[in-house]
Amino acid sequence: MEVHLDADLQAKLSHIAPRQGRDATALAREAIERLVDHDEWFISEVEKGLRQVEEGKVLTHEEVGRRIGKLLRGGTPPA
Repeated sequence: MEVHLDADLQAKLSHIAPRQGRDATALAREAIERLVDHDEWFISEVEKGLRQVEEGKVLTHEEVGRRIGKLLRGGTPPA
């Protein structure tokens, strides 16, 4: 797979990579990997939330307020 970057992004990578002790290719690979990992996690969490809604596992506005209030008072909300 090839990824084509515009000149500005290439320049930024070439500038920051040596400051981190890496080459631009390694930095780009790491950035893409982090983005893909985050997107996988995010999609999974959204799907999990949608399943909970379908199962009726939702909180009322009032319950959310109580949990936030408890957190702000230094308590631990129920799981």
